[in-house]
Amino acid sequence: MIAKKNRPYLFIAFLFALGAVMPVLLRQYHLNMLTEIIVFALYAVSYNLLLGYAGLLSFGHAMFFGMGAFTVAVSLIHIPGLSLWGAIGLAIAMTTVVGFVTGGLLLRHKGAYFALLTLAFNSLFCAVATKWHTVTGGDDGLSVTRPDLSLGFTTINMAGLTSFYYFTLVIIGAAIVFCWYFTQTAMGQTVLMMRENEERMKFLGYNTNISRLILFTFTGAVAGLAGAFYTLHFQFCSQSAISVDMTTTVLLMTFVGGTGTFWGPMMGALVYVVLQNYLSDITDRWPLFMGLIFVFMVLFIPGGLTQIIQYVRNLFSGRNGTDKSLAVKEGSS
Repeated sequence: MIAKKNRPYLFIAFLFALGAVMPVLLRQYHLNMLTEIIVFALYAVSYNLLLGYAGLLSFGHAMFFGMGAFTVAVSLIHIPGLSLWGAIGLAIAMTTVVGFVTGGLLLRHKGAYFALLTLAFNSLFCAVATKWHTVTGGDDGLSVTRPDLSLGFTTINMAGLTSFYYFTLVIIGAAIVFCWYFTQTAMGQTVLMMRENEERMKFLGYNTNISRLILFTFTGAVAGLAGAFYTLHFQFCSQSAISVDMTTTVLLMTFVGGTGTFWGPMMGALVYVVLQNYLSDITDRWPLFMGLIFVFMVLFIPGGLTQIIQYVRNLFSGRNGTDKSLAVKEGSS
């Protein structure tokens, strides 16, 4: 009998093994879609750390995603000879700084004030990306070429989709695993307890403001990493990467997958990207159908896909109830 504490590690190993054989099983079109799903999965995970774990509803998460995307594009164009590692490192550093500065300003407020201020900051960053045409390309965007990947002892050509897919699987996969590990640490558990009862945490001596700032900065850096791979994947970056629509996208992914568990938003990213690709081939009004799905999930299945899976598991295990309160639990997987 497999120990319960080892199940998450086996599940992670299974996902990596499954991902490793995908280039053999899938055509290039579907492999391209899978790469996009992996990138957006990290983006959704970073947002869920804010919303699902800390209870912070943000309408400005795209400013980190877009900042990471633009940092990679601008640096590759304007810094000759910059390596792939250097571009990604700059994106993470930039979004970490932006997250720390904006977090120090925004986290003084809570609830609706916080949500509206994040929306305002996102709009500000989007306006800069649109108007600063000489740097960001404005409405035309920026086209880039993926540099080769240097490993010290060898160099890998990143022009092909398969090689970039494996690079994405390893780096983004490791980032997702690190985010999961973060939720298991004392800091991750502190965030959960702050969401449940902040006054009690203050009484116990915790500095809740610092803890929230650390989380906000961390999720900004993770979203920036996802944005960096977004630009590298499509080899293009436009103001849509930092627009409010991109925040709406991750909000939809998170709610469809379910904020109740760590892995829920990853399923939401899978469903969103697949539906977007296939619905857009059928109709130009695919956002309408995505909106209807979102409304349906919020009204009738607030726990998202994870609630459905939990219900099926309970049904087959003979337990009653559907675990309607899908709040993130300690050690959830």
